[in-house]
Amino acid sequence: MSDITLNVELGARSYPIYIGPGLLHRKELFVRHVGGRQVMVVTNETVAPLYLQTLGDALADSEMHVTVLPDGEQYKNLATLETIFDRLLAVPCDRQTTVLALGGGVVGDIAGFAAACYQRGVPYIQVPTTLLAQVDSSVGGKTAVNHPRGKNMIGAFHQPNAVIADTDTLSTLPDRELRAGIAEIIKYGLIRDREFFGWLEQHVARLLEREPQALTYAIDRSCAAKAGVVAADEREQGERALLNLGHTFGHAIESTVGYGQWLHGEAVAAGMVMAAYLSRLLGDLSDTDFSRIRNLVDQARLPLAPPPHITRADLLEHMRTDKKVAAGRVRLVLLKTLGRAYLNDSYPQNALDDTLRYFKVS
Repeated sequence: MSDITLNVELGARSYPIYIGPGLLHRKELFVRHVGGRQVMVVTNETVAPLYLQTLGDALADSEMHVTVLPDGEQYKNLATLETIFDRLLAVPCDRQTTVLALGGGVVGDIAGFAAACYQRGVPYIQVPTTLLAQVDSSVGGKTAVNHPRGKNMIGAFHQPNAVIADTDTLSTLPDRELRAGIAEIIKYGLIRDREFFGWLEQHVARLLEREPQALTYAIDRSCAAKAGVVAADEREQGERALLNLGHTFGHAIESTVGYGQWLHGEAVAAGMVMAAYLSRLLGDLSDTDFSRIRNLVDQARLPLAPPPHITRADLLEHMRTDKKVAAGRVRLVLLKTLGRAYLNDSYPQNALDDTLRYFKVS
């Protein structure tokens, strides 16, 4: 299977996304994008035993240092960020050091934020090893840590030098995390690619079975969509906010139940179904389209609703700390139809209340 190279077009800060099998063995890719002599690899205790040695071979010409983090969303916080800074300073690493994020979305986000802050910004490379990270979080330069009152509320925009997505790493991914990545893939079909949504309806079983060609196609299509959005709206002043379909509900679910209890993609899946239902109440989305969305999420074996114990007060409290809140109003990404999303801050409160009641949030 041939490799795919996409580009995120940001002028002088443009960078490639490499997608394909065996990329961790491609020494020339890393040599091309490592600027200085030092590399600080940030990974976690799950990924390190699987891929750190292979990456070390590819970085044989560099002075490689490693920071191994605990695994889990609950560790995506300021305390963990400080351990990365401690390691960078202990080496010590200079301003030409390249930070390399080897892992899933948590590793990518926190390592990217460390790179954005260390000595006011050093280069970094994303090497995503989960499906969710390969199709979404590794692309676009959003870096952050969580706060107990809100997800991703402390962070920075900092674009990587490259994204190197080795699809072979998906062979070791737990089924639950694979499904969480499929949630973000479904999102791209919903917000701007109706044809891709139809493809997913026909082929989601192939993704669940990890068929290489289907996975590569879905990753390529998702990354191409995100690259186009980021190029048009790098700092989320307009169109890029549409990438957050399901995320306002989803982030509130994650914050309410506790980070790490639900995977990000699981919460986003439930959030997308909730956003679709609200879109239906507003008269935008047809009953047929709502059923198609719900059925696809169900086929992907993802949650269709928040956990039963979640309360309306808790959910709304965390929704109000969402980054899309403007002038005290929670802006939601909703759907006009399949493949067409929009921002809405003027929905009737009773429609939101009816949505929460439908999903048994009381």
